[in-house]
Parts: sequence; structure tokens; C-alpha cells
Amino acid sequence: MKVVYIKEFGGIDNLEIREVEDLPSPKDFEVLVRVRAAGVNRADLIQRKGFYPPPKGFDERILGLEFAGEVVDTGENARKFHLGDRVFGITGGGGQAEYVNIKESSLVKIPDNLSFVEAACIPEAFITAHDAIFTQGNIKSGESCLIHAVGSGVGLAALQLCKAHNIKTLGTSRAARKLTQCDKFGLDNGIFMDGDLTGNAKYFAELIEHFTEGKGVDVILDLVGAGYFEANLQSLATNGRLILVGLTSGVKAEFNLGTALAKRLTIIGTTLRARSDDEKGEATANFAKDVLPLIASGKIVPNLDKVFAVTDVQKAHEYLESNESFGKVVLEF
Repeated sequence: MKVVYIKEFGGIDNLEIREVEDLPSPKDFEVLVRVRAAGVNRADLIQRKGFYPPPKGFDERILGLEFAGEVVDTGENARKFHLGDRVFGITGGGGQAEYVNIKESSLVKIPDNLSFVEAACIPEAFITAHDAIFTQGNIKSGESCLIHAVGSGVGLAALQLCKAHNIKTLGTSRAARKLTQCDKFGLDNGIFMDGDLTGNAKYFAELIEHFTEGKGVDVILDLVGAGYFEANLQSLATNGRLILVGLTSGVKAEFNLGTALAKRLTIIGTTLRARSDDEKGEATANFAKDVLPLIASGKIVPNLDKVFAVTDVQKAHEYLESNESFGKVVLEF
């Protein structure tokens, strides 16, 4: 089968389409999926450079965390899907390939109103956002959420989920046009982050205080990391929750422990990729129960930005790395 393959870790020119050995027949609760489209994520860019290896059992040179396709074979104990079913899901790696072998618990049927390409936009961003904000952060209707990098795939998913549940939304971006584009998704307050991270952090903390009339926000979804950490704590309300899902600005931060104690804050780190099959299955089931009906009804829509043929994977990486994307980049097989 053909896969997106890393010849050597490093630059974009090290990506190629390579023929590798076919996958074995699915066993037990596994399902074999013929991939029709696969999302491209920043994790792929980092893995390509050699800094983000997949969990044990996945080939570090084959990219891909999410996919959409149809079922072509099932293991002897797999009962959830039938041959020909259109499905989408998350995987620890190898999603950018003609075929994926995966536990049925990590798959969901594609609603009839979505194409394979549209479906491939959804799993990683929406399962991550839903799990972080609603499961980990326990956000409730009427509360508020600050979403850093709101124009990203996860950011836009979080924005739509919050608006569907009557949650006030505030968002940051280093591109003013992305904040304008977020208006159509109902962003209540946008904050343009221009300049250095330290100055930005102080700036957004002051604006959050203004926008919330001194109360602070209930939940922060942070895809940035160390650069915003201290300001995040300043921006949270009493009993606020900081959900860390990205570390693009660094992994080490100093902060005043007294702030966390005085406000009774909760700080949560979370990631999907490293979780066990059972944990991924639980997050997928929660997504299917709470989010899929909203997608099927059209209340929530895929955040599709640009589609590339899989043979143009280098161009897809170049585009995502440029930070010009608004939403998801997808490879079509």
C-alpha cells in the first residue's frame, strides 16, 4: 500500500509517497479502513522533524493522526461496523496511508451530510476540543472560555462547541484576519496578539479583565504553552480551569503559586495521542454522543480550509507551516 513516508527527519523535501508492505488482516476488535482522506496536523510537522515520535507500535516514518474512509474488513469480534460503512476516526499514527487497521472503538460513522474530505477535518480537532473543554474542563452553559490560537483547527472546533452550548467565547490570534474570520462562528471578543510573547501575555490579561468586568474567564484552552502561562493564571476566574493542550512557545514556565491557591485554580495537561486504546475509545464515544448530532444537523460544520492531493503532501506541509491556514488542511487519496 502507499503511504506518506519520511525518508529522513528534517525538511519538507524529505516527504515522499512510498509503497510499503500491506497491513495484516484485522483481528479481534480491529477494523480495516480504506482511507479516502486524511487530516494534516501540526503534530505531523513536528514528527517530520524528528521531535514527536508516535506511541509504541506505530511506524515513526508514516504520518497521520486522523482519517476518513470505508470499512473493507473486520476482525472476528468486531460488530460495530459493516463492510462499506463510511467511518472516520483518530489513530496514534499511520493515518496518511491507503489503509488503516484500528480498534473499532476509535471509529465513528460519517453523517450522510459529510463527504470524506469534510469528515477528515473533524476527528483530531473536535475530539481534542470536546475532551479538553467539556470532559477535562467540565465547562457549563453560561460560563466563559478563552481559546488561544482560536483560528487553528482545534481552536475553531472549540469555538463552535462553546457557541453551541451558550458559552461566552474569547479568542487570541497572531493574525488579525483570522479573528475577523472567526466572527462568523460567533466569537464574542477577539484579541490580536502582535509583538513579543511577554508583552502579549500582559496585554491579553488586561483585556480579559476588561471583557469580563474583573471576573476572569472560567476555562482557558491553551495551545501556546509557557509564554502565556503566568497571564493565563491572572486571567482565570475563581475556581477557573486551565487546560494545556499545546506547547508551541516552550515547555518551562515560572509562576506565583499564590495565584493558584488564592483562586483555587485547576491546571490540567492533556493529550490524545499517548492515551491507551480504551481511553481513546472513551473520548471517541463522548464525541459521538455529544458532538456528532450537532454535526449531522449542520449546527456545527467542518473547518475545512484547503485540500491537497496526497501526492502534493510537501505543498500541504509548506502551507500549514506558513501559518496562512484557517482551519484544517486535508490530503485526498
